[in-house]
Amino acid sequence: MGGLTAALALRQAGFSVRIFDRVQELAPAGAGVSLWSNGVKVLSRLGLGAELRAIGGHMSEMGYRSKGGAPLCHFSLEPLVRAVGERPYPVTRTDLQQMLLRALAPVCVQLDSTCVGVEPSDAAVTAVFADGRRVPADLVVAADGTHSILREFVLERRVERRPVGYVNFNGLVAASPMLAPKDAWITCVGDHKRAALMPVGGDRLYFFFDVPMAYGGPPWPGGVRAELAHHFAGWAEPVQALIAKLDPARTQRIEVFDLEPLPRLVRGRVALLGDAGHSTAPDLGQGGCQAMEDAWVLASTLVTNNLGVEDALLRYEAARSARTTDIIERARKRSDVTHGIDPAATLAWYAELASEDGSRILRALAHTIQGGPLG
Repeated sequence: MGGLTAALALRQAGFSVRIFDRVQELAPAGAGVSLWSNGVKVLSRLGLGAELRAIGGHMSEMGYRSKGGAPLCHFSLEPLVRAVGERPYPVTRTDLQQMLLRALAPVCVQLDSTCVGVEPSDAAVTAVFADGRRVPADLVVAADGTHSILREFVLERRVERRPVGYVNFNGLVAASPMLAPKDAWITCVGDHKRAALMPVGGDRLYFFFDVPMAYGGPPWPGGVRAELAHHFAGWAEPVQALIAKLDPARTQRIEVFDLEPLPRLVRGRVALLGDAGHSTAPDLGQGGCQAMEDAWVLASTLVTNNLGVEDALLRYEAARSARTTDIIERARKRSDVTHGIDPAATLAWYAELASEDGSRILRALAHTIQGGPLG
């Protein structure tokens, strides 16, 4: 989503763009994206506001429950919407991808194109592909994900991802009152775990489960459903109903990693964008939004600067480094509290939720959103 958003922003700014992807087909990928108001503002500024509202979930409330189902807190998101000037629209990754591809037409993604390196020169840069193709350009936007190949060129060294310490299971289910209200994000918490549901378009819910555990173990006997049933045994009936209802074949099991904040995001005419430059734990729901902010800032910097591409990219880096570092560090801190790195802190958080009227959570959400380039 970062690469497609960047291509759209650059094309609308007057640049000629070519898009390459290592995959062999653009098949449905992933489940949901927590698209908060800062990401929505970028897409709206690119002319996609109405279409996003049509494919996104209408999320108007937020609530926490104990693992046994007892309400801890429940509140409206309307104060947040009024404070930041836009709604959140959780959306499926596939719907978002298709929306961006339609907006980019007639530009097409060139598939089965793995960029394995770049070769800089004085006035250009050449992208080198695994099949031997060499494509010259004024700049290369490396939106090649958390396993970025081009990150090593930018940093001039290899960077290993950091294990955050929990496994995330996620997917999509049909909306049902027995699971959660269709306009609310509901999260059950307990034992340092989470089970959550939020609305996306098409009368569906995006779900995720978080379980702190060691990485790299053998597959669970009986598969994903059996594993979740084990980890969430005794939890409330809606959690049990969700486990029974999900499709194991379409449920992702992801060991969560992030990156230490990088010392640079650009080198010469190559810029890292999205997870390639600032892969973060998903605990603030900002991974996709930060990629979209990157895209907007990159295009804006290039069209407002006349000292050359390399100077413009350094200004992009300066505009994004502090912001993305803050997101990485705060997401990591939130993950530590949520997942029992300090069990006493997690118990204190549960107690805080039980006395929460929503104001502290809404202030934190507003702080994150308003730190973006569009306010």
